[in-house]
Amino acid sequence: MALYWCTECIPLAVTALLPVILFPMMGIMESGEVCIQYLKDSNMLFIGGLLVAIAVEHWNLHKRIALQVLLVVGVKPSLLMIGFMSTTAFLSMWISNTASTAMMLPIANAVLQQLCDTEANAEERDYNLAAAKNGLENQGFEMGDTKESNNKELRTKDSSINMDADKHDDSRDMKDVKENDVSSKVCVRSLEAEQRRLKREQKYMKLSKGMSLSVCYAASIGGTATLTGTTPNVILKGQIDELFPNNGGIINFASFFGFSFPNMVLMLALSWLWLQFMFLGFNLKKSFGCGTNKAGDKEAYQVIKDEYRQLGRMSFAESCVLVIFTLLVLLWFTREPGFIPGWATVLFNEDKPYVTDGTVAILMSALFFCIPSNLPRCCGKSEDGAPVEAPCPLLSWDIVHEKMPWNILLLLGGGFALAHGSEKSGLSLWLGESLVPLQSIPPFAISILLCLLVAMFTECSSNTATTTLFLPILASMATAIKIHPLYIMFPCTISASLAFMLPVATPPNAIAFSYGNLKVMDMAKTGFILNFLGVITINIAINTWGVPMFQLNTFPSWANVTKI
Repeated sequence: MALYWCTECIPLAVTALLPVILFPMMGIMESGEVCIQYLKDSNMLFIGGLLVAIAVEHWNLHKRIALQVLLVVGVKPSLLMIGFMSTTAFLSMWISNTASTAMMLPIANAVLQQLCDTEANAEERDYNLAAAKNGLENQGFEMGDTKESNNKELRTKDSSINMDADKHDDSRDMKDVKENDVSSKVCVRSLEAEQRRLKREQKYMKLSKGMSLSVCYAASIGGTATLTGTTPNVILKGQIDELFPNNGGIINFASFFGFSFPNMVLMLALSWLWLQFMFLGFNLKKSFGCGTNKAGDKEAYQVIKDEYRQLGRMSFAESCVLVIFTLLVLLWFTREPGFIPGWATVLFNEDKPYVTDGTVAILMSALFFCIPSNLPRCCGKSEDGAPVEAPCPLLSWDIVHEKMPWNILLLLGGGFALAHGSEKSGLSLWLGESLVPLQSIPPFAISILLCLLVAMFTECSSNTATTTLFLPILASMATAIKIHPLYIMFPCTISASLAFMLPVATPPNAIAFSYGNLKVMDMAKTGFILNFLGVITINIAINTWGVPMFQLNTFPSWANVTKI
């Protein structure tokens, strides 16, 4: 399965179904025991998160949020990059990375194109004004020469014919010299205009590359902040619950966010600094627009304003989606915050964990199929007397069926089935015993090396397949060398999203590659450094605030008594 996932010789979802065929035929597990692995609590959480994301996209709420943020930050190059990166990262926390990238890149290109066109028009106006001014000066100079020559003719009209002929020849020579001088000036000006045009195009080409990369990188980084932000995060929770069933719900929405959000902000800031250095430089006056107020900025700002105005006022459907989305996030955070008993603990989970994050996700997402998209009328008839049709709900199953990535659900289930089969067959125990010699290596060195390995591996394979393949092995290794499983599983899960080097590594990279006139070397050169920055940032996080959050300096009892 690992080979098939890496090479994608058959679709990933079909590969994920192989345990249903092979495990019963090999006598490892019964068919019923295998099939039940494909729809666990983590899958329900993933489905609920996707339903919310589909509703947000369907009613364009994400575009309204994005444009509102851009109106706040402005259109100066560095501020614009900050605005696009922060907006894309925030949206990727809740909707798919691909959708947020596909929405933000056209807006970025429209704004940059407007900035470029406005600057070109301004240069053209300046050139025409300068040319007109020089033309008036030349005309005045020629008129003065004409008056002087007329006076000389009056004083010397009694001179000989030969003298007049010589004078006529001299004036013709002077005229030719002046015409040549004017034509040379025109050539010089046209050459200067061409140089300015090439310089402007190069500047905006570089800025376009930087902006495209900033959007796709921010989408990948933003997805690491929440439990439902990207598929590897859900796989981590599912594998922890599967391999260590007595972990006490150590990974939930609140605990994951508490660790990953600061790490995401730090990674986003470092990424912005690196992109700023690569594509904009550190000239504060040019990048931030300190002390400047060009007309081009106002026109580019007007483009964003016009886009926002086209959305109109917030509709009833958008308001409902925003309210449900906000309630869902609040319920996730307060279900089991950790420092105080949550509402689920007080009301339902005193004896057993009956209510989980998946329960909350399905509850709130089910409301999309119940709440109407228009405010219902009080009377039962319309203005023409015809019966009023019931308004359509916020989501219909046809929309969900079209946009739901069903293949990812099978891929999640295949990973859980593979982990369960490894435990039943004794493969996990054998792996754990084989990795015991690694106990002599310092844990932080193991974490860094594994993160680099996963970050490089995910450039050539999907992050979902990478996480599904590596996490059971990492769990076996952690148990064998007696370190906290999360100490290596958490950093490697986030490292699986650090696919910054190749266009084929992740869909956001591919979209940016098509939009930003990028070369493979542009992405590889920029992403190579970002991979290292990401690995360093993750390991700083796991060794600082991660230690007190999850008690990573001790080997937990629930990891000692495990199914591995």
